[in-house]
Amino acid sequence: MPQVVERLYELANLKPQAAPLKVAVLLPCYNEEAAIGDVVRGFRAVLPGADIYVYDNNSKDRTIEKAEEAGAIVRRERRQGKGNVVRRMLADVEADVYLMADGDLTYDPLAAPLLIERLVSEQLDMVVATREGEGMLARKGHAAGNAMFNRMITRLFGTGFTDILSGYRVCSRRFAKSFPTASNGFEIETELSIHALDLRLAVDEIPVRYGKRPENSTSKLSTFRDGFRILWTIAMMYRAVKPFRFFGAIALALAGAGAVLGAPVVVEFLETGLVPRLPTAVLAASVMQLSVLSLVCGIVVEAIAEARREAKRLRYLELKGA
Repeated sequence: MPQVVERLYELANLKPQAAPLKVAVLLPCYNEEAAIGDVVRGFRAVLPGADIYVYDNNSKDRTIEKAEEAGAIVRRERRQGKGNVVRRMLADVEADVYLMADGDLTYDPLAAPLLIERLVSEQLDMVVATREGEGMLARKGHAAGNAMFNRMITRLFGTGFTDILSGYRVCSRRFAKSFPTASNGFEIETELSIHALDLRLAVDEIPVRYGKRPENSTSKLSTFRDGFRILWTIAMMYRAVKPFRFFGAIALALAGAGAVLGAPVVVEFLETGLVPRLPTAVLAASVMQLSVLSLVCGIVVEAIAEARREAKRLRYLELKGA
């Protein structure tokens, strides 16, 4: 009998070996012939068990051939824009951990195991590689815009990220499969960051060296065009995520304008009993009505946004984490 009891305790203390996590490296590419081969080989060296996907976005050079020669799984996305590629990658690829980077050789593959280890060991949903080094100094316009957008995101959506435009990040399966991608272009990183802040997901950052592009490789990011698109995305997501504040600010501005227009008319009416400036009175009343309408819209849309947030949270909880 003692032997039986001892055996039962032994069996109870046995812990099954955890299955290895399936890691997918996702590399969106457009005309990256000069760098993609080295990028694939770099990630293959540090993550020998990972599946490395190169999603070509209508390249006109030998990007596909170079990626295949390096051993990557090559797929195509015909709709132009990085956001379209990321949407396709996250929808098609099945994995436990997703590592996203660019195919231009600016991100250091040696940091990949550290990013993944931090995600898994601390059970996070996203780890972002904050960029440091010569690559950030090469284009001062991009660095200044990045700093401005970081401050804006922190003020509007809360703290959590110091480099929202970094394209080097690791995320869990439950994050990847519950992320409602809407962006088409380079604003996708902004959308990823705001989604994590909106649902209050567990995130972290790790500083990583950011290098320069190869000499025969050119950036596809336009400082002003893509900067405006990122700014527009922030505004639209603020409207969607925090509609009461968005429409409330409009209502407050309209109410102020209506008060400025209507105050002289009201004062004159109290003094003389007449309204000689009838067009101004009508305009002031109309502006005040728009203010009330905007406030009501904010209240209604806030309720809808809260329902959408709960639906996204439930979808997130349905999925298994890393």
